[in-house]
Amino acid sequence: MKRQLPDIETLRSFMKFSNPLQNPAEARLEKAQTIWDLRKIAKKRTPKGPFDYTDGAAEGEVGLRRAYDAFRDVEFHPSVLKDVTNVDTGWDVLGKRVSQPFGIAPTGFTRLMHAAGERAGAAAASAFGVPFALSTLGTTGPEEVRKAAPDARLWFQLYMMRERHRSYELVERAQQQGFDTLLVTVDTPVAGARHRDKRNGMAFPPQLTLKTVLDAAPRPEWWINFLTTEPLEFAAVRNWDGTVGELLDTMFDPSITFDDLAEIRSLWKGKFVVKGVQSVDDARRLADFGVDAVQLSNHGGRQLDRAPVPFRLLPEVVREVGSDLEVHVDTGIMSGADIVAAVAHGARYTQIGRAYLYGLMAGGRAGVNRTLAILSGEVARVMRLLGVASLDELEPRHVTMLDDLRVRNLSQIRDGEAGTAQ
Repeated sequence: MKRQLPDIETLRSFMKFSNPLQNPAEARLEKAQTIWDLRKIAKKRTPKGPFDYTDGAAEGEVGLRRAYDAFRDVEFHPSVLKDVTNVDTGWDVLGKRVSQPFGIAPTGFTRLMHAAGERAGAAAASAFGVPFALSTLGTTGPEEVRKAAPDARLWFQLYMMRERHRSYELVERAQQQGFDTLLVTVDTPVAGARHRDKRNGMAFPPQLTLKTVLDAAPRPEWWINFLTTEPLEFAAVRNWDGTVGELLDTMFDPSITFDDLAEIRSLWKGKFVVKGVQSVDDARRLADFGVDAVQLSNHGGRQLDRAPVPFRLLPEVVREVGSDLEVHVDTGIMSGADIVAAVAHGARYTQIGRAYLYGLMAGGRAGVNRTLAILSGEVARVMRLLGVASLDELEPRHVTMLDDLRVRNLSQIRDGEAGTAQ
């Protein structure tokens, strides 16, 4: 083997040192390649109470694990030799163009996760051309969200409260700020049993105890932001001092019926979506009622544990009502591949909740940007690899749920055994 002195130019081409002047937060976010990477960063930078509120679900959290598994347990079926130089990841959702088939879901207590809160989410959504939904339990009012994102497409998520005038006031405020869609959530007659929150003593606003102080020690940025920004409060509830569960049980109304839905519908001039649908029969009833879309959701697994997984319910609901209205879906979506799979099975639109909050906790507005950039890139890449150039080309044939395959194969084996026996 012949040796020689290394060439200086060659050595220089190998030397790739990181920029010592680069913003550490930017460097940290750049390294995140997936939403799960952002979750790891978020966990390190956020106190246990707010992180677990985002990360957790109801009771044994079985429903949330099933939702994740449902998306993992799919098989893609690509077509080859297709021109996918240019792919179009956008289409119309409820009559208006979106750049991606996903947007930011309504989340409560958002400024607990990061002081930038809903303002960061709305501004990032606007920059990426996707809708942002503000929750009744949001910690920023409709007026402030509109100021933060004057050109954003904003939706408002409504809980029907026991004190109905509060619900009606919020609807009016959202309408005055140009929110174009009302998202009425109907799966919350009472709060789900969120054991992580109980164990953590999750309260609103956060309480300074020995436990929380010790937890905060390695996360000074969160506490500095919390203590030096405007006080935390809800758009709909003022002067609350108690646990999250107590608040929700005080607010939620278990008596809501179709009559209440009709009353809210009469007050709203924009698009009307019902969120929390978990059966084909209810989807049919709502289609007959005249909503513009139904959103299949089990509240991120945070209400009734082991409720139907929305993604698994999706094909059947689309077959039943897909020609009458749009079908939207949430829960368990953590990648662009999940979004593409949902669209292939008939979803017109998907919403991300935890994925958005992991980005927010990881880095405020920049973290939300990173979430949306990761998902947008994954959507486009998966479409190219499937051999489709537009969302309209995605069909059920592109995605197989492996559980269905197993059941089908088992049935064929049994049929074969029966035929042999005969």
